[in-house]
Amino acid sequence: MTNNIDNSLSLGFLKMLTLGVAFSACSFWGSVFLVANAQEEAEDDTRLLEKITVTSTKRERTLQDIPVAVSVIGDEVISRAEIQDLHDLQTLVPSLRVGQFQNSAATNFNIRGFGNGANNAGIEPSVGVFIDGVYRTRSSSRITDLPNLERVEVLRGPQSILFGKNASAGVISVVTRKPQFEQQGSAEASLGNFGWIRLKADTTGPLSETVAFSLSGNYNKRDGYAKNLVNGTDLNQRNRFAVRGQLLINASENLELRFIADTDTLDEICCVAANLINGSTGLAVRALGGNIKAQDPFSYEVYGNFDSENEISNSGISLQADWNFDRMNLTSITSFRTTESETNADSDFTSADLIGYNFGMGEIKTLTQEFRLVSDDPNSKVDWMVGLFYFDETVDVAGELRYGEHYRGYADLLSNNGYGGFERASPGVPAGTYGKEGQGRRDELGQENTSWSLFGTLDFQVSEKMVATVGLNFTEDSKDAYSRQVNTDVFSQVDLTQIGYVLAINAILEAPPLEHATPQAKAAFISGNAAQYAQIQQEAVKIARSADNPLHGLRALQFLTKTLDFPNSVEDGSSSDSNTSFTLRLAYNVNEKVNVYGSYATGFKATSWNLSVDSRPFPKDFTASSTIRDPYKNNEIVSAAASSPIRDATDITVPNNLTAGSRYASPEEAKVIELGIKASFDDFRYAVAIFDQTIEGFQSNVFFGTGFALANAGEQSASGVEFEGTWVPNSKLSVTMAATFLNPVYDSFVNSASGDISGQKPAGIPEIISSLSANYNFTFNNWESYVRGDWQYSAHTDFFDDPGNNRLIAPGGYTREQNLVNASWGFVTDERIEVSIWFRNLLDNQYITTAFPSVAQQGSISGYASQPRTFGVTVRRRF
Repeated sequence: MTNNIDNSLSLGFLKMLTLGVAFSACSFWGSVFLVANAQEEAEDDTRLLEKITVTSTKRERTLQDIPVAVSVIGDEVISRAEIQDLHDLQTLVPSLRVGQFQNSAATNFNIRGFGNGANNAGIEPSVGVFIDGVYRTRSSSRITDLPNLERVEVLRGPQSILFGKNASAGVISVVTRKPQFEQQGSAEASLGNFGWIRLKADTTGPLSETVAFSLSGNYNKRDGYAKNLVNGTDLNQRNRFAVRGQLLINASENLELRFIADTDTLDEICCVAANLINGSTGLAVRALGGNIKAQDPFSYEVYGNFDSENEISNSGISLQADWNFDRMNLTSITSFRTTESETNADSDFTSADLIGYNFGMGEIKTLTQEFRLVSDDPNSKVDWMVGLFYFDETVDVAGELRYGEHYRGYADLLSNNGYGGFERASPGVPAGTYGKEGQGRRDELGQENTSWSLFGTLDFQVSEKMVATVGLNFTEDSKDAYSRQVNTDVFSQVDLTQIGYVLAINAILEAPPLEHATPQAKAAFISGNAAQYAQIQQEAVKIARSADNPLHGLRALQFLTKTLDFPNSVEDGSSSDSNTSFTLRLAYNVNEKVNVYGSYATGFKATSWNLSVDSRPFPKDFTASSTIRDPYKNNEIVSAAASSPIRDATDITVPNNLTAGSRYASPEEAKVIELGIKASFDDFRYAVAIFDQTIEGFQSNVFFGTGFALANAGEQSASGVEFEGTWVPNSKLSVTMAATFLNPVYDSFVNSASGDISGQKPAGIPEIISSLSANYNFTFNNWESYVRGDWQYSAHTDFFDDPGNNRLIAPGGYTREQNLVNASWGFVTDERIEVSIWFRNLLDNQYITTAFPSVAQQGSISGYASQPRTFGVTVRRRF
C-alpha cells in the first residue's frame, strides 16, 4: 500500500487482514478436527455434496482441487433461483457486481470492486466474459439471456496468464451443454407480472453414430415496469430472442469437433433515469412547458418527449477441436463474432425538447484463434500447458446529437436572456441562428485492434502434498484509432475570448476622455499614443482571458464544441503495448479434504482508446487558448495562443474553443497477493480467500454532466476477505453462504475528474456484500418438490467520487444499501412436468443503483431506481 493512504484506511486493512488470518486459522484447525472425526466414521457413509467440475482454468479439475478463488453456479441453482441473465447472477456471487445504465448495451461488470467498459466502445472491460471458451469483447454482446447452461464459473482476481489482456480484474466463464447422443429435450413457458412471457425450448440427439446435434431457442418479452407520462409508453421493457445450434462430431477415437452457431436480438425501450435532486434548472424546464417527475424515483414515472430505444443483434460461429495424443491433448478454438447496436436516447430525461435526437450506432467484428497444448501423464511429477491466442477486431461507432425546439429558449433562460441578447448584438448573425433546432454534431470513430498472447503454466509436484505453479503470459497489442466530426452548432464555435477582448477595448475607449469621441478621433488617439494603447491592449487581454470577460457566463452553453479529427500530423492514432504477466503459487494438500494455497499474480489490460465525442488531444499535444487580434490595428496579433505541437502544426486547423483531454487511457497493470483455504467434507464445503489486490493505471471513465472523463488512476487497491460455504445436513436441505469484505481505496488519483481524490474510497464499491440461500426438498402429493429462498445484502456506499455531488444528493436521503429477498417453490408431477412459482425482490426493496449529474442541468441529479418486485410461474416439460 502506498504512503498516502491515511491512518484509518491502514488500520482498516490491518483489521481486515487480522480478521481474515484469524478466520482462516479457525477454518484450518476446524477442518483438521472435522477430518479426524470423519476418519472415524464408516467408510460407506454417503457423500451428500457432489463434486463440482471447473474448466475455466483450461484444465478439467474439481472445485476443491483448484487453488484459485472461483465461484461455480450450476444449472439447477440457476433454474430454481430464476437467474435470467448475467445481471441476475450477482445475487449469488457477492464479489460480482453488474450495473445497467442508460441503455441495455451499457452494462458494467466488476469483481472485487474493479471493472469498467460501459459507455465507451473503445474501453475493453477489465472483467472478461467467455462463453464456451469464446471471448465476448463488449457489454452489448454479453447481456443476452443465458443459453442451455451447464454452469457459470466466476474467477476472481487477475486472470491474464490464461486469458491475456482481457482479464485484469477477473473472468466470467459460461459453459453450455454439449450435444448428446441420446434423444432428449425440454420446453418451457413462463408468465409473470408486467405482462412477462418467456418461451424456451431445446432438443438434442444423434444424427449418426458419430454426430450429435442440439438446437435451442428462447423468446423473452415483458412490458415495462416504468411509464412515460407524456405518451403512456411502458419503459424498461424486455424484448429478446435467441437461437443457438450445435454439432458434436466424434471424427475419430482421438478427435472431437464442436461447432456452434448462434444469433440473438434485443429491441427494447430502456432505460429510465429518474430525477433524484431537482435543481434550479428544473424551473427553466417547466417555464418552457416541459415537466419533470421531481425527486420521486420509486413511482417509476417519468416525463419524456420521446422514448429511449435500443436495438442490439449478436451473431457468431465457433469451432472447437480437441485432439487426444499420447500424454498430451491439443485444443483449438476458432471464432468469429459480430455485434451491431443502435440507440436513441432522450438524454435530458424531461418532457422539454432540449435534446431532440441522440442517436448512436456501432458495429464490432471479432476474430479469435486459440491453440492450447496440455500434458496428460498421470505418472509425471510435472504438468504443463502452453498456448497461443490471436485476436483481431474492428470497431466502428457513429453518433449524432441534435438540439430540440426548446433548447434555444432553455439556453436563454439559463443565461438570463444573455444567449439571445448576444445573438442580437452580433453583427451579421441572422435572428434565430444560435441554438437552432436541428443543429448539433455527427461523429464517426473506430479502431483496428490486433493482439496475440503466448502463455504457459508449469505445475511441479514438489512433494506428495505440495504443488508449485509458475505461469507466464506475454501479450502484444496494437491499435489504430480514428475520429471524424461534422459540427453544425454555430454558437459553440464562437470565440468568446476574442469577442470579449473587443468588448473590453471598446469599454476602455468609450470611457473618459474618449466617451463621445468620433471614430476618427479614436483612431487618431490609437495612432498617436502607441505606448498607452499597448497598455490598454494588455489590460483588455487580461480581461478577455479571465472570468471578468463579460461573456464568461455563456461558455457553459457551448455544449457541443467542435473536436479535432485524428489521426493528424501530430497524433498518429496508434498504440502498441506489450506485457509479461506471471503467477507464482504454492498449493498444499493438508489431507484429501483440506487444501491451502498462497499466490502472487499480475494482470494486464492494454491501452483503451477514447472512442467518444469526449475524445480530446492530450495536454502535452495541445494547450487550450485563443489567438487575440486587434480590429483597430488591422487585426494584428495582440496575444498569441499558447504554443503546442498541434497549434504550431501548419497543416492543422484548430477549431475554436477546443480543449485538452484524453485520446486514450494507458494500460492497466494488476497484481494480487492471495491466501486461501478450501475444505470439502461429506456434508460441508467452504473456501476462504484473503487478498490484497492493486491496479496501477486503473482506466476510470466518469460522467460529469455533459460528457465523460477518461483518465488513468495512479493506483486503486482493494484488500479483503471472501468466504463461501455450502452445508448439506441431509438429502433434503442445503444451505449456501457467501460474503465479501472489502477495503477499497484510491491510493493515488491526482488528476481525476473531481480533482485529487488520493486516499479516498471509490464510490460504488460496498465494503460488505453477502448472500444466504437455502433449498429444501420434500414430497408434495407424491410429487418431488422444493422450496428455495435467498437473501443478498450490500452495504451503502457513496454515489460519487466528487464530494460536491455527494453533498448535492445528500438531502434526498437515498441509499444504495440492498436487502434483496428472492423465493421460489416448485414440484415435478408424475408426467415429468415441472412447475415453479417464483418471486424476485419479494419484499420490494427500494434503492438507487447509480446516480449521475443530470445532462446539461447543473445542480440536478438523476439516477436509476432498483427493479420492483417481479413474480411468475414457469412450467417445463422434459422429454
